[in-house]
Amino acid sequence: MSMQIVQKIAQELNVQAHQVQAAITLLDEGATVPFIARYRKEVTAGLDDTQLRTLEERLRYLRELEERRQTILKSIEEQDKLTPALQKDILEADTKTRLEDLYLPYKPKRRTKAQIAREAGLAPLAETLFNTPETDPETAAADYIDADKGVADSKAALEGAKQILMEQFAEDAALLGEIRDYLWSEAVMVSNVASGKETEGQKFADYFDYHEALHKIPSHRALALFRGRNETVLQLNLQESAEAPEDPRAPGICEGKIGKHFGLRNQGRAADKWLQDVVRWTWRVKIRSHLEVELLMRLREAAEAEAIQVFSSNLKDLLLAAPAGAKATLGLDPGLRTGVKVAITDATGKLVEHGAIFPHAPRNQWRESIAVLAVLAKKHHVSLVSIGNGTASRETDKLVAELIKQHPELKLQKLMVSEAGASVYSASELAAKEFPDLDVTIRGAVSIARRLQDPLAELVKIDPKAIGVGQYQHDVSQMQLARSLDAVVEDCVNAVGVDVNMASAALLARVSGLNQTHANNIIHYRDSNGAFKNRKALLKVPRLGAKTFEQAAGFLRIMGGDNPLDASAVHPEAYPVIEQIVAKNQRPMHTLIGDSSFLRKLKASDYTSEAFGVPTVTDIIQELDKPGRDPRPEFKTAEFMEGVETISDLKENMVLEGVVTNVTNFGAFVDVGVHQDGLVHISALADTFVKDPRDVVKAGDVVKVKVLEVDVARKRIAMTMRLQDDSRDYTAPSQRERGGAASKNNKSRQKTANGSNSQQKYANTGSFGNSLADAFARAKK
Repeated sequence: MSMQIVQKIAQELNVQAHQVQAAITLLDEGATVPFIARYRKEVTAGLDDTQLRTLEERLRYLRELEERRQTILKSIEEQDKLTPALQKDILEADTKTRLEDLYLPYKPKRRTKAQIAREAGLAPLAETLFNTPETDPETAAADYIDADKGVADSKAALEGAKQILMEQFAEDAALLGEIRDYLWSEAVMVSNVASGKETEGQKFADYFDYHEALHKIPSHRALALFRGRNETVLQLNLQESAEAPEDPRAPGICEGKIGKHFGLRNQGRAADKWLQDVVRWTWRVKIRSHLEVELLMRLREAAEAEAIQVFSSNLKDLLLAAPAGAKATLGLDPGLRTGVKVAITDATGKLVEHGAIFPHAPRNQWRESIAVLAVLAKKHHVSLVSIGNGTASRETDKLVAELIKQHPELKLQKLMVSEAGASVYSASELAAKEFPDLDVTIRGAVSIARRLQDPLAELVKIDPKAIGVGQYQHDVSQMQLARSLDAVVEDCVNAVGVDVNMASAALLARVSGLNQTHANNIIHYRDSNGAFKNRKALLKVPRLGAKTFEQAAGFLRIMGGDNPLDASAVHPEAYPVIEQIVAKNQRPMHTLIGDSSFLRKLKASDYTSEAFGVPTVTDIIQELDKPGRDPRPEFKTAEFMEGVETISDLKENMVLEGVVTNVTNFGAFVDVGVHQDGLVHISALADTFVKDPRDVVKAGDVVKVKVLEVDVARKRIAMTMRLQDDSRDYTAPSQRERGGAASKNNKSRQKTANGSNSQQKYANTGSFGNSLADAFARAKK
């Protein structure tokens, strides 16, 4: 392990080198970030999960950099061109870009015009004209005319010399670095509409004649520009500075930098004009296009990194949303012609009954559907009704409202939930294994029911990218996005903990140290041998060895087992600390748990040892106070306004309650129950200046908003969280301020191919069993 890497990461994180070294050692030994953050605080001196994730990413980058560095050194050494000065520069290069700049002159490349010129013996001519500009180019070139070498005349000789100098200038690492830095800070992005694309590309209209300082372009705007270019609507170019020269043929700032770097300026000497021509062509042919591609890539990478961070933050908020808890739930996946799919899950999330009702057009079985739902709710002691927020959701919400009004004795509570990703899950291999005999539409209803009971446990079954809380998620690096989102899921699952006797394989696979094989084996062992009685029994699971047990045990909970500590986040390796507390205070362990007044009096320092320091003992005492505490907030819901069901029902200055569905760099999208999220622009989130919308709201928050503007045709709703605002004073932000072409955030959900057959299928089979048939019969009578 290079100490240089350790020192660099320590400096970036503003921590000590020994902390970084300890964390890297643990990671290399196979420890996970959640395990290190929770159970190795003494080893890393308290590095938290955020610091460890950053450390992990930087370690990956710097190791790749080091590997590339060694490859480059070896390549140049084999060419016998590695000088002490070049070796020093390569060893000190701290970015991949700098490293590649240094390697450029030595990088094996296909035969260039400059190489051909060298082979023709023109290098001395280039050197003479560069070093002694007093030399007349035509006269000097005459000595190099050689038809056998492909140099037919003095013009050909001078062209070859020019190619040699152009390549030499364009491969100067210091010059490239200087121009690159200048362009990043001073260049301007210019966007124009492609000819003939004005009508087709209207969604990019804000960028038809657009310019902005390159380094100031925010993430969402950059990704909108790149999407416009990919769709051949926009043409993107870089301008050297904010002020474009009147004569495009006039020497620019970058040409001046090249000349200055090599000490070239027109002093009226014989070769000065020719050398100025070399400088101009070096910039326009060699360097400009190369750096433009590189800088646009840099802008894109920065934009992608920010977009991925936005997605990760939203995903974390969604996964850690408050669970409704262990209550029997009726899940409704709304639909019109195909009916409303119904699934009832018991308190443990197990599917107990399912089917479909048809309260809406064309069947209009409103009363019959209410009767069916009443029968089912009573039969299965249902407490919650979870309604998916897709097509026909408000109509279905009204149906359930009438059910609650007609049957107050059922004591039902209805809630609207996001069905994003439900169709992805229902068509997945995981859902097919769990419900092989169910139609995909019913699987979606099951998912809708379960995500109300425990959002985390259900959403881990869905590819994070399909949950739909990202910003331009399809425009970013899918590998980096997947890696970042997987890390978020892992951190969330382990922050909450997992009941090993209840969890699905999908949830178990996200536990620290476990993979899909371990998860499947745990499920198989549980099915074959019954519930786990204690954590030690996990060691009997095939392929779950001591190292895996160490990583996972603290995050796995066993409720009602042999040892009450197994239901807590205390790691089994730390049980001796509790035994010491029990012995020293002469109190049985079960009397300690939850005795806050007693536990607050304990001093962590009295129970430390070489293995367990104050941070770990402090965590243990806190865990004894509230064993297995859930870090998620208290469950609460938004109440959508009655009578406001479609975007056309909205009126300016109307105050509504809604749920934040997505937070971006330019604001937050809020669901108020009209099938189209409204945007609260960053400027309308609070009375004070807001730099980052996530400082004010997060996905899942229940908020009050006021409607400022409704554009029914474009399906856009402008809202404010500053309730004193008035729509009469509102000026709409431009499309680019709204996040570019993808800011509409439509929530259309792709239905499965066989969804259209579900009405006929369930009408014929009566998949509820006798209760459905009986209910319909009674309702019709």
